Amino acid sequence: MDLQLENLDLHPKAGDTFLLGEDDLGSDMLETDRGTESSISPLIQALIDSVNEIAVIGEYKKVIKKECANLTRRVKLLAPLFEELKECRRQFPEKALACFTSLDRALRSAKEVLRLCLDGSKIYLVLERETVISRFLAVTTELEQALDGLPYNALEISDEVREQVELVHSQLKRAKARVDIQDTQLYSDLAIVLSENMDRDVIYTALGRLAEKLELKTLPELKQESRALHAIILGQCVENKDSFEKMSLLLRRLTDFVSNDNTNSDMNDHEKGVLVSAACTEKPSCPAIPDDFRCPISLELMKDPVIVATGQTYERSCIQKWLDSGNRTCPKTQQVLPHLILTPNYVLKSLIAQWCENHGIELPKRIGSSKSRQVSGTGTEASAGDRQTVEVLLQKLTNGPPDVQRAAAGELRLLAKRNTENRICIAKAGAIPLLVNLLSTKDLRTQEHAVTALLNLSIHDSNKSAIVIAGAIDPIVEVLKNGSMEARENAAATLFSLSVVDDNKVTIGASEAIPALVNLLCNGTLRGKKDAATALFNLSIYQGNKARAVRAGVVPPLMELLTDPAAEMVDEALAILAIIATHQEGRVAIGQTATIPMLVDLIRTGSPRNKENGAAVLLSLCTNDSAHIWTARQVGASGPLSELAQSGTTRARRKAALLLDHINKYEQAAMR
Repeated sequence: MDLQLENLDLHPKAGDTFLLGEDDLGSDMLETDRGTESSISPLIQALIDSVNEIAVIGEYKKVIKKECANLTRRVKLLAPLFEELKECRRQFPEKALACFTSLDRALRSAKEVLRLCLDGSKIYLVLERETVISRFLAVTTELEQALDGLPYNALEISDEVREQVELVHSQLKRAKARVDIQDTQLYSDLAIVLSENMDRDVIYTALGRLAEKLELKTLPELKQESRALHAIILGQCVENKDSFEKMSLLLRRLTDFVSNDNTNSDMNDHEKGVLVSAACTEKPSCPAIPDDFRCPISLELMKDPVIVATGQTYERSCIQKWLDSGNRTCPKTQQVLPHLILTPNYVLKSLIAQWCENHGIELPKRIGSSKSRQVSGTGTEASAGDRQTVEVLLQKLTNGPPDVQRAAAGELRLLAKRNTENRICIAKAGAIPLLVNLLSTKDLRTQEHAVTALLNLSIHDSNKSAIVIAGAIDPIVEVLKNGSMEARENAAATLFSLSVVDDNKVTIGASEAIPALVNLLCNGTLRGKKDAATALFNLSIYQGNKARAVRAGVVPPLMELLTDPAAEMVDEALAILAIIATHQEGRVAIGQTATIPMLVDLIRTGSPRNKENGAAVLLSLCTNDSAHIWTARQVGASGPLSELAQSGTTRARRKAALLLDHINKYEQAAMR
């Protein structure tokens, strides 16, 4: 297999994967046969969608960032609850429906206020802070009240998720009572700037601090702020005439300050380029820049226009920054980009150059153009020869006959294996969508090259999301099910590599990947079983995937691996069992096997890691079923556990102490 893991750990420790409360597992979920039950799957999906939308909203304005970050963090902590409820196979009582409906309303309100803080006017957020904070408080109250009535005992959720939700609930309660702490310096500067009787030098100094704190230091930033403030006013968010006049005055003074400051400073080429287009917009004597010559993102005159997959044109540096931030949509149309290739728009670039020449405007040089020629010596980009090779190979993948495509995919596989620079170069050249298409070929060797090339590309973190966005998951799963054995192994390794990104765990789990991985765990080669085990381990870190793994039948093959030392996979099997034992369905499936004698034996004779994970599985079983305590006592668990409590790892000693406590309490109860 070609995987070069570099910084990846194919066998992470299970001890780093548990959610809150790993040692304090509660009782089994209770069934209820009272009350009116309702099917709420669409409502649960709406809640999941709202959490996902809030999680990816983006960077918030600096002046309100703390409040936004706190609200976003608390909302994201509710995701495991909704994912577990989505997997539940029975209906919930009316009380639960009422709570989820209230949560839905609260999350909609949260999205609205967070969107305001993302796209809204910074001046509005500062001058109307009291209004904005009151909206945060209202959302916090809505969420707290919705969670307050949640009927935990009627919900089929795991103990650790319940603890996590209760933690969020307590945080929301505290947040309601917290007093808003304002930036004293900021509001002092605002009072100075808005004053009519203050010394000019004092106002100028205060404007400098305000421009820095509000991140309104350039004319483009101020033009963007002007549009945002205009939208706020049109939306009638500012009802007080005095507030409106203050906002307008502050915007004018900041604009004058920035204009004068830029005029009197030494500017680099980029800043001059910004002011060229800004000046042409502000001064009547300058020609108006045609809209087609402006970048839709920066609204500035383009120097290096490029075309994205939707056909829209942007300034290269702006759209590249957009993509590097993890966005995979066209900023103008909001369509998902099927690929991330940036094609130079030479025709438009020529027209812009001609327009500049006709109007006596010097077109600034593209940022980084001098650096782009220094590729071979920097160590951060692929060599010119490799880049040319990649371009030729992509042409062959696009237009070549099957045998040429097979050879080209094999070459890309080797190039991607070589180093990080090649992985970046190959991805930027647009190879990922072409390789994904090859996964569906009937030629098994081509398929093998394609999936292994994607595996090697995925080692670079920035490529992981691009591979998923290109629609690779389902084709990779098909290779995992039907490809050659080497292709299946590398498909499993690819899923593991992609699942390092938390969002990808959800996407992969929602596909047919987990049953296919379980099949490979049962029937693959030793290498294939190890690849399947590491992928299943990583996917099962996400709470919603634990039940999927159990239902796919992962427990029986794991038990077989525990009893087969020749397979050399006891570590992997125990690590996965320790994770899925934190889920109710996992505990039931494990408890139905004759696992406790094996666990006790591993605690007695296994490696330190095996003892630790064996104790974790045994604790999960015994905490929730006294019958398992009786079995553990019968097979002599007390001796090995006492030894482990004295000499094991920190986590193992903690687990052993809790198990001994359970056994002692059981014995005391039996003697009464």
